[in-house]
Amino acid sequence: MPMQTRRRFLTTLSLAGAAGLVRTPRSLAAEGALETTTVRLPKISSICVAPQYVADELLRAEGFTDIRYIRYPSTAINAPEAIARGEIDFGSNFAPVLVTALDRGLPVTALGPVHVGCFEVFGNEGIHSILDLKGKSVGVEALGSPPHLFLSAIAGNIGIDPGKDINWVTGGSVRPMQLFIDGKIDAFLGLPPEPQELRARQIGRVLLDSAGDRPYSHYICCLLIGSRDYVRNYPVATKRVLRAILKANELCAAEPSRAARQLVDGGFADRYDYALQTLTELPYDKWRDYDPEDSVRFYALRLREAGMTKSSPQKIIADGTDWRFLNELKRELKT
Repeated sequence: MPMQTRRRFLTTLSLAGAAGLVRTPRSLAAEGALETTTVRLPKISSICVAPQYVADELLRAEGFTDIRYIRYPSTAINAPEAIARGEIDFGSNFAPVLVTALDRGLPVTALGPVHVGCFEVFGNEGIHSILDLKGKSVGVEALGSPPHLFLSAIAGNIGIDPGKDINWVTGGSVRPMQLFIDGKIDAFLGLPPEPQELRARQIGRVLLDSAGDRPYSHYICCLLIGSRDYVRNYPVATKRVLRAILKANELCAAEPSRAARQLVDGGFADRYDYALQTLTELPYDKWRDYDPEDSVRFYALRLREAGMTKSSPQKIIADGTDWRFLNELKRELKT
């Protein structure tokens, strides 16, 4: 093991030990043997999914020996699509993305919460609220992308028809944030590190902050999603992956400065200051306090009302969620 990796490994485990999160080999053996020691996760430049990167050495402590991070160029990777193509086994992704994936019949399963509060909606100085987006130009990376789905649910929740009342603008190779900075669109939804950069540069006005504004501050925005076949065939491994992610949530909350440094050193983030700000602002340690099923139901209802999905919330939940491992781990990791 290279010196830097070994040092990071020991640091991560020492933090986990201090938090009472390390399990002994005997306690792991009680669950049964791992059916596979391989797990594949996406590697993207989105800071809010930090727990799946901080979890690397925690996964090793759970018995995984072949941990692969598959690099993707976009911050808005559609994890269900990548899972359906067989490229990755698990990924942290957004509740609306999960809903639309299940509506299309993709073979994925939501397993548990990661966090709330990662996105912010920015408007120019002439826009003062979400209601003002009616008739305005709003930038998204693509129709069907996470920002487009989030904004459609947000607009529909207050009576704006996202299909008729908003002028969606896609900029091709130019990201929506740059279009917003250049004054070519009126608003956009930013994901870390975009909100941190705009606030640091004092550009635009925050119309909605999902970390503090209801109802979005009370719904999980990001969940851990797994391959349906992996979950079915490797239940012990699935539980251990979820446990590592939940422990990583705690580590991000307890030691954000060290976690931010690990993100930069591992090539998961470019700037330490934005990584630290994101980890400090997001309530990673609140995963016990929110019901992920309520979050899936909320977004499934909003997207169906907007005409973007056909399945009922009940069908989405029945077809694409499995909370048994989460319920077991809530009892096990109770502090």
